Amino acid sequence: MRNPIRRALISVSDKTGVADFAGALAARGVEILSTGGTAKLLRDAGVEVVDVADHTGFPEIMAGRVKTLHPKIHGGLLGRRGVDDGVMAEHDIAPIDLLVVNLYPFAATVANPDCTFDDAIENIDIGGPAMLRAAAKNFTAVTVVVDDADYARVLESMAGNDGAVDEALRFELAAKTFAHTAGYDAAVANWLGTHAPGDAGKLFPDRYTVQFEKVADMRYGENPHQQAAFYRDGSGGGIADARLAQGKPLSFNNVADADAALACVRCFDKPACVIVKHGNPCGVATAETPRIAYERAFATDPTSSFGGIIAFNREVGESTAAAIVEQQFFEVLIAPAVTDAALAVLAKRKNVRVLLAGDPAAPDGEAYDYKRVAGGLLVQQADRGTVGGDDLKVVTRRSPDDQEICDLLFAWKVVKFVKSNAIVYCRDAQTIGIGAGQMSRVDSASIAAQKAAAARLDIRGAVMASDAFFPFRDNIDVAADAGITAIIQPGGSMRDEEVIGAADEHRIAMVFTGMRHFRH
Repeated sequence: MRNPIRRALISVSDKTGVADFAGALAARGVEILSTGGTAKLLRDAGVEVVDVADHTGFPEIMAGRVKTLHPKIHGGLLGRRGVDDGVMAEHDIAPIDLLVVNLYPFAATVANPDCTFDDAIENIDIGGPAMLRAAAKNFTAVTVVVDDADYARVLESMAGNDGAVDEALRFELAAKTFAHTAGYDAAVANWLGTHAPGDAGKLFPDRYTVQFEKVADMRYGENPHQQAAFYRDGSGGGIADARLAQGKPLSFNNVADADAALACVRCFDKPACVIVKHGNPCGVATAETPRIAYERAFATDPTSSFGGIIAFNREVGESTAAAIVEQQFFEVLIAPAVTDAALAVLAKRKNVRVLLAGDPAAPDGEAYDYKRVAGGLLVQQADRGTVGGDDLKVVTRRSPDDQEICDLLFAWKVVKFVKSNAIVYCRDAQTIGIGAGQMSRVDSASIAAQKAAAARLDIRGAVMASDAFFPFRDNIDVAADAGITAIIQPGGSMRDEEVIGAADEHRIAMVFTGMRHFRH
């Protein structure tokens, strides 16, 4: 069906670009219906507007709660052209060919820490979703717009179709509208599911709904026989919002590894570099400059760094880019910014992707961590737990000295991002051995030592971090044989006294954090 747009209803909360859009519609002879603040804005911009109350013959009531919930509005949107014309004429219902609505800012309202329960309830839009769903259902005759980014597309289609919008675009916008109202309803349902009048509420609702927006289709998933796509949740601050400045699109595994690298490197205040391979850091260091941080991170494990993801928390310049290109093959470089000179150097590796991640101090917007299991979903708060020097509990006869404390805190930041069972050896803000993902923690400790030996890094005088408690003293004995002088771990084992006794035997200083960092 190809009917020119003759009448539009425009009522928006976010008024970005709406005056220009309505003006362009009016210039084509489209009658504009509107309500409240939108109507005032359009009139102030010189656009002739008919109030919805005048169109329906029924006033806005209940402080605006009821204004568009009327047969002349919903009949105008839902009426099937060529089928319901007689009924529409009988009841004086004029067709509405274009609906432009975006909804009360519920999510932004409840995100305000000063939001009251009543504020939240009053920002639940009722008429808007009802109109949007009606218009989207009748997409064969009605165009519906929920995003100001689509204003230009609608005008362009009208210009090329004698005032009508082509059916493919109408269908696309209808599907987008149902996704929009579904996300809106999910936000309301999730919030109400965790809040009740006069109650402290609960963290997880009985029914939990999430919505993601597709960023891109991927060539394949973890393996070539698996199809995949990449989605963002709109929380911002993470890898999904990074900008690809150079190189071909990221693969499924690139995205997963880049996410781990970015999260880790953002933990550090000083210039830092993190190299990740298969979800695990294989080298981490801080230094006076990004280049030195990279060289120290690379030195941890040059073999595993091959084909890795390299992340920085500072702008990457030409000398840093040149050092990377000279020393190793890598898949992705991610940083807050990259200079033009550095981009030119990196362009010599045509398959290298360069991601710009924005403000390195920006918190990861992800509030929850999801793990899909067969038939269900595990949901937990994201692991944002940290400790400082004042949080450490010395449990051995020897206390760590100031340098050891600095290294212990550095190691603790790194071990959080290593797959459990995780062991990290560090010295002078540099990882020198990492053992990851073993079924036995003592195996991880042995592997960390083997990695350090392979990289010709001396463990003597280094510190060790463990993501969880030691179930036996054997880990301490392995650490002592390697030359470890101080250990940081959560504590809480049934054999803590045995483990502490082993540390005292070897004159190793040990501190407890009281916090575990399993990463499965």
